[in-house]
Amino acid sequence: MSASLALRPTLYEETVPGGGHTSFVLKRGQLLRLTDLQGGANVSLMLLNAHEKSERLNLPDTLKGQHTAKLSAGHCLYSDMGRVLAAITADTCGWHDSFGGVLNAEEVTEKYGEGRYGELRNGFFRNGTDNLLVEMGKWNLNVQDLLMVLNLFSKVTVDEAGGFAFQNGNSKAGDYVEFYAPMDTLVILTALQHPMDPNPAYAPKPVHLSWHKVESDGISVLCRTSRPENGRAFHNTERLYLA
Repeated sequence: MSASLALRPTLYEETVPGGGHTSFVLKRGQLLRLTDLQGGANVSLMLLNAHEKSERLNLPDTLKGQHTAKLSAGHCLYSDMGRVLAAITADTCGWHDSFGGVLNAEEVTEKYGEGRYGELRNGFFRNGTDNLLVEMGKWNLNVQDLLMVLNLFSKVTVDEAGGFAFQNGNSKAGDYVEFYAPMDTLVILTALQHPMDPNPAYAPKPVHLSWHKVESDGISVLCRTSRPENGRAFHNTERLYLA
């Protein structure tokens, strides 16, 4: 589904620990690979236009435009302007959840109990809302800019009555997902357990990030051609860079 990373220059790599968070601009023409190091990871992901942050990930349009309730290789992540913030060019996991959101501090306490800094120091219990807001503040964003998130590596199914069910074991150690950026995209993420994960213990897993330079956007052909809507979204994106 993707060329060997050995053939692509590695620009940078780092590991986000379980409970950690980070943010950065994935530049146009770059590829980001996220790898589940231990199995059972979850990464809650926000995306915005790096130069005009009022343009941001629109998950309802992303799902409707591609006639899917799950996201995997061949799919695009649309902005609210009908552009492609990122394209999923490779994925060994096969399903990433768009429904579950993140927990706030009160919900984490209710689910996992007290996990205060005074006793646990850097092992204190973190929550997705605050982690994302910490990173958002670095880019002059605040709570009113908090978006729906895509939960990478997690699978949530929906039954005929509309009930959600978290599927254990969706991601194994070594599973990865790759995103190609056809525009400069602000990425904000945190590595915390999915809100519906039934594990009663607070035990978020680490995830490895690596950035790669792609010489041409031929890697995006699968995404560009998988739906007519995707072709139009790429066209809208490319118009940003007309001389």
